[in-house]
Amino acid sequence: MSNTVTHTASAAVPLFQIRPDVTAAGAVTEKQSTAQLKSRIPWPTTKEVHQRWQLEQMAAAFRIFAKLGFADGGSGHISLRDPIDPKTFWINPYGVHFGLLNVSDMVRVDENGRRVGGADMLVNTAGFTIHAAIHRRPDINAACHVHSPYGRAWSNFGRGIDMLNQDSCMFYDDLAIYNNFGGVVFAAEEGKRIATALGPRHKNIILQNHGLLTCGGTVAEAAAFFIALERACHAQLLTEAAIAPSSIGGQSGLRKTIVGGEEASYTKEGTGNPEVMYMQFKPEYDMILKETNGDFLK
Repeated sequence: MSNTVTHTASAAVPLFQIRPDVTAAGAVTEKQSTAQLKSRIPWPTTKEVHQRWQLEQMAAAFRIFAKLGFADGGSGHISLRDPIDPKTFWINPYGVHFGLLNVSDMVRVDENGRRVGGADMLVNTAGFTIHAAIHRRPDINAACHVHSPYGRAWSNFGRGIDMLNQDSCMFYDDLAIYNNFGGVVFAAEEGKRIATALGPRHKNIILQNHGLLTCGGTVAEAAAFFIALERACHAQLLTEAAIAPSSIGGQSGLRKTIVGGEEASYTKEGTGNPEVMYMQFKPEYDMILKETNGDFLK
């Protein structure tokens, strides 16, 4: 992960530190400890460095999403609570392709959607309305919602995903459903209803007839959850197609094998925690950094 920052610091004061005893959300469980021996988040030591670090992750996430085919015209957004002024957050400008976004393109707005810093560009009103309500939950510092193909397709059914494999288990007891599609989200009440459906602890939600939304304590966590959930929806669609009766009434003879609750819970704790999700994002970040020669850091 790039430690590129625009600030200077004394050589005696490290810009980043490892917190060995806590996760982004709180205490480490016994089941998480083994995975976390290898998974550590390099937390910045100052708010200014933290802000730059998260904006770099944000710009990188858009470039990664573009590479994965998630860009869709003016649709889609990532938001980030500002570490310096937590009552404001950063969001991407409206109508700019994900593959062109840089750190300097991000817009900082207040709780009412008014620009207070960053680029002097328009923001997506619908995106702000959703994210402003979600960010009222104090543990959510970043949220991703883009119109990815498999997430949109699976969202039509208004149901969660089955625990079909290890990667699906990242979402065990951590995936909400919002069944009340209200059209393009311009009304503040719609954003509040989505936040209510997400609840006090889930970080991921399927919006029926709309797509996916994922959250995290860092941009890396939220983005890694989004990529993983999009792929889980793809696996679900492939599985459903494989077991479906044929058009002439024949049966495939295949059936789903679902991971049990105890095993899924154990897997979730070891693979779906903030540290491991950070490590899921880091290789994608490193690759886009090399492919773009750090262009998005501007």
